[in-house]
Amino acid sequence: MYYPDELIEEIRARNDIVDVISGYVRLQKKGSSYFGLCPFHNEKSPSFSVSRQKQMYYCFGCGAGGNVYTFLMEYENYSFQEAVKALAERAGIQLPENDGSREDRARSDRKAVLFEINKKAAKYYYVQLKSERGRRAYAYLKDRGLSDETVTAFGLGYSNGYSDDLYRYLKSQGYSEEQIRQAGLINTDEKKGVYDKFWNRVIFPIMDVNSRVIGFGGRVMGDAKPKYLNSPETEIFDKSRNLYGLNRARKSRKPYLLLCEGYMDVISLHQAGFTNAVASLGTALTSGHASLIRRYAQEVYLTYDSDEAGTRAALRAVPILKEAGISAKVVRMDPYKDPDEFIKNLGAGAYEKRISEAKNGFMFGLEMLAKEYDMASPEGKTAFFREAAARLLTFEDELERNNYIEAVASAYRADAGSLKKLVAKAAVSAGMAKPVARPRRTEDGAKQKPKEDGIRTAQKALLTWMIEEERLFDKVSGYIHPEDFTGELYRKVAQLLYAQHESGKVVPAGILDHFTEEEEHREAASLFNTKIRQLTTKEEEEQALKDIILRVKQHSIDERTMHLDPADMAGLQRLMEEKKKLEDLRTLHISIDEG
Repeated sequence: MYYPDELIEEIRARNDIVDVISGYVRLQKKGSSYFGLCPFHNEKSPSFSVSRQKQMYYCFGCGAGGNVYTFLMEYENYSFQEAVKALAERAGIQLPENDGSREDRARSDRKAVLFEINKKAAKYYYVQLKSERGRRAYAYLKDRGLSDETVTAFGLGYSNGYSDDLYRYLKSQGYSEEQIRQAGLINTDEKKGVYDKFWNRVIFPIMDVNSRVIGFGGRVMGDAKPKYLNSPETEIFDKSRNLYGLNRARKSRKPYLLLCEGYMDVISLHQAGFTNAVASLGTALTSGHASLIRRYAQEVYLTYDSDEAGTRAALRAVPILKEAGISAKVVRMDPYKDPDEFIKNLGAGAYEKRISEAKNGFMFGLEMLAKEYDMASPEGKTAFFREAAARLLTFEDELERNNYIEAVASAYRADAGSLKKLVAKAAVSAGMAKPVARPRRTEDGAKQKPKEDGIRTAQKALLTWMIEEERLFDKVSGYIHPEDFTGELYRKVAQLLYAQHESGKVVPAGILDHFTEEEEHREAASLFNTKIRQLTTKEEEEQALKDIILRVKQHSIDERTMHLDPADMAGLQRLMEEKKKLEDLRTLHISIDEG
């Protein structure tokens, strides 16, 4: 959906950035800015700055920065369009109707109804839990060690023993049988007719990352089967692309997630202070889960059940996470079955210790593999190392593979050189005499970008300086023009900035409104938040400003010279004049004083 620039700017202007961010971060005023702990990385001293004057934020610790749209995109993981909608709603601004197809509008309307139905169902279940009917379910949760605060935080509920109670309630709220069926809340039987999918169970509402109820899990309180019952997949619930507890865990801002198997494990861990715990929804970990995790964490600690099934699940999960660029470690719960039992018996301190002792995912796989061989016999040990060599081939980066070869050799008392030869032999057998290294991925799974070249850094610094020190704008613009910035995005930002200055009102937050593609928006935001080296004297600042102007201008001239048509005599004449001005500039003194 396209929204006019004027509307984008009106929405931004009606949402003061300090007010919006204060809803997420505790801010304190210091001078003309507000400071708080950065929500995008762990820190103990506030380095997160929000400027009401500029309507922008910047973290001096991790470099995150932008306007109110950028903040919601980063914090809530919204697309630009979703951020616009959220802020429009906050400001009470009516957005134009979606100009999509009739089919798109119908789908959007259906999904909105499903969200409404699930929200009402969740409230209904919660009320039932707190009523006389829910006494047994409430006692069950208390026996499991859950506090009232935890029950409320996770919205736990109860579906009573009447098999069509929820159905009748939702019908009374104006929803049709078909709509309730599409939400996955009812079934139909020839004998029973319509009946609730969940009845006489403790209910666990399942929420998406934006805390919207998308489905439910129900647990029996006795020995009936199945023990757990989950909502079927619907238009808003895809269990392979959602994780239980992620809506809360993502706010912990820890660099890793604890990945469990069940609802109670997640809830127990959160109650014990491990607020970064999540669980897959009654299914094995998928690539969809891994992609979702990658948005929020660089590393995952698998804290599955300690039985054989849990071990197999962990072994399956490690390569899926690796493929997504996520580092995996395995936390063992022995002698207890799962995190819930472990914490109840040994406490949070012991669990924290188990986390610190977690085994690297690849090494854990080898540990399990070694149990399949007679490591006391030469034949068994040789067979084990052959299989280990084959697994080491999965590391396509040579440095990483060599590091793992050394780690394996050390762990199993082998000669690293011999193991390296065995890996090379395995590569030949596999038809890959020399494994080809693909681009490295960063810890969050994205392909590692090449280091930023010096000229881009210089252009960013110049733009930042012109925003931070408006008094320098006229000094800089006397030598540097928008066309001197190379790269389409850099040039467009410079054009907008110069146009704002011409109009007499520089609003950098408004410049970002012109970039509605997420990647462009984030990159544009970074142009105004480049770290500038602290300069102690006026002379140092003047020299630094002159150096950066010279560098940007020289690069601009070089670029245009390289692409100049030899027949363009007028263009050549202009370049010669600019080169002359550049040489004159080298001998001039640039003053940063007013006037």
